[in-house]
Amino acid sequence: MDINWLRDFVCLGRTLNFTRAAEERNITQSAFSRRIKSLENWLGEPLIDRATYPVRLSPGGEAFLPIAQDTIAQLTEARQAIRQTASADARFQRFAVLHAISLNFLSPRLGALEAAHPDLRTRVISDSLSTCCQLLAEGSCEFLMYYRHQDVAPVMDETQFVRKDIGRETLLPVAEASVATRKGWYLPGKTGQDIPYLSYDPNTFLGTVVDQIIGDRTTSLVQRYRDALAEALKRRAMGGSGVAWLPESSVTQELASGQLVRVGGRDWQARMTISLFCSPDKLDETGRLIWESFPEISWTY
Repeated sequence: MDINWLRDFVCLGRTLNFTRAAEERNITQSAFSRRIKSLENWLGEPLIDRATYPVRLSPGGEAFLPIAQDTIAQLTEARQAIRQTASADARFQRFAVLHAISLNFLSPRLGALEAAHPDLRTRVISDSLSTCCQLLAEGSCEFLMYYRHQDVAPVMDETQFVRKDIGRETLLPVAEASVATRKGWYLPGKTGQDIPYLSYDPNTFLGTVVDQIIGDRTTSLVQRYRDALAEALKRRAMGGSGVAWLPESSVTQELASGQLVRVGGRDWQARMTISLFCSPDKLDETGRLIWESFPEISWTY
């Protein structure tokens, strides 16, 4: 038995889609399918009804799903308890955070916290949204921080945790200034014009938000590059490769210096909230101090 088999099955139980679940688990679909099959062989019972489309859990799968979820949670809690007992005086406060938030929002705030509390130990785990949510659900981190948008459904049951909205962010289309000016890149673009588009992977949160921004509107955008990380898209945009939607906080200096320019009006932007989540009953005194150190904002879209 491999605990990753259980994590795979829980992910598949939520998505009911082998392709999407494999992407979220960051493995190939063939490898993902083999691991689900290995779990079924270990149990001696099929967990998935593959005769339907989309797939659904078999009766055995329905019964086993809550057991798998509880087993993961219990094993994770036991591991953390043993680690904390072994090094009770050196506990790290762990944040699961999207890459863009880690770089542009969390890092400077942790610097201020560490200046005020020299003994504070923090660990930041920057990963995909699905992985970050899984870490909080399993108890593998104290805090989860991610973007929220009114038109994008949450990927986890937020009612299981306490939420605090702590920041604002704007996602806006930008391009390298000289290239954009020379080639006339400005959304939606002109008839017959091709505007190179540097896009997020479609299964990422920011990718979903950009899809909502573009919607059914006709544009001159032609996809030339795709990446999951905003920082990678930023580097390509600054090199003149095309237009990318980037968090405003990540390009403030470049916009101010004129290296990058906005290539669309307000109707091509999206406003997002930065939210912080935790399970209060799992926080120690230091964790509660951190939670209180992030002031809550009022926010309307």
